[in-house]
Amino acid sequence: MIEKTKYQLVSFFIRNNKFRYYFSAYFRLLLPGWIFRKRLALLLKLNQEFDSYEIEKRVHYYNKLDSIKELNSNAVTLSDFRYGIKPKTYFFDSFRLLRYFPVKFNISYLFGDVTTVPYQPSIVKSRPVGDKNENSVLLKLNAVRHFLFVNDKKHFRDKKNILLGRSKVYQDNRERFLEMYFEHSLCDVGQINNDNGGNKKWLAPKMSLAEHLDYKFILCLEGNDVATNLKWVMSSNSIAVMPRPNYETWFMEGALIPDYHYIEIASDYSNLEEKLNYYIEHTGEAEKIVEHAHEFVMQFQNRKMEKLISLLVLQKYFEKTGQIKI
Repeated sequence: MIEKTKYQLVSFFIRNNKFRYYFSAYFRLLLPGWIFRKRLALLLKLNQEFDSYEIEKRVHYYNKLDSIKELNSNAVTLSDFRYGIKPKTYFFDSFRLLRYFPVKFNISYLFGDVTTVPYQPSIVKSRPVGDKNENSVLLKLNAVRHFLFVNDKKHFRDKKNILLGRSKVYQDNRERFLEMYFEHSLCDVGQINNDNGGNKKWLAPKMSLAEHLDYKFILCLEGNDVATNLKWVMSSNSIAVMPRPNYETWFMEGALIPDYHYIEIASDYSNLEEKLNYYIEHTGEAEKIVEHAHEFVMQFQNRKMEKLISLLVLQKYFEKTGQIKI
């Protein structure tokens, strides 16, 4: 009981940091831009503190532009990129980085759950996984909602041999999963929205993040784009169960290795029972997946490095759109 209370407190403070987030964001709006532009060169020197290969690899992953592609007249000048652009969190997360660059520069951006590749180089939160997505330049957007990590003290082998899943159901892929496994003996899955989405027969009580941590396996199905819960699941001592991702964000979902960072199930979900039973019987292999997931998550937990990579992604964006001459 004490452990669960601790988890609930951790979850509460992580999930309810929006006041601090918005306070900092609005305060930043009041500061003159020259302060940030003057500091850019100094911040980029932080590259010397980290593994340059890892930094370059991630910058290239997010920004795949390899030749000059000039923006068209629909691009927005940074001087016009101002408060009032929605959604707010996307604006604030972009603005805090763009302020380091000259206001005469231009950008193209698409905010929200983006599942297609734009026709010109654009800043996005999400994109399709694949080789032809270079116009989709990823930034860490809406991070206050998507980048949640937990400190799970419960060992994998002490958790329940059940796949837990709670989500809103509006997409066909989530409906198909519940049609197949809603009452399966190895699953505790259901929908939490009581509106026109999904089916009322699949309704299940909401569960706290702390309660999720009592289960060995947690379902991570994509919604409008990526599975939002994947990040905190991979930081826990439970294992994410999902098909291979179709979309990716700053979390680099497309770089995840099946049955190494997560348990991969077929896109039609047909082998779920087989995969769950295998890892229930092979606890050592399952615990290796937990260990590898933690290693993957660690690269996103250094704030200084995250900011440096973000600035380098934007610097490359301005270089490859012909605005910074190399």
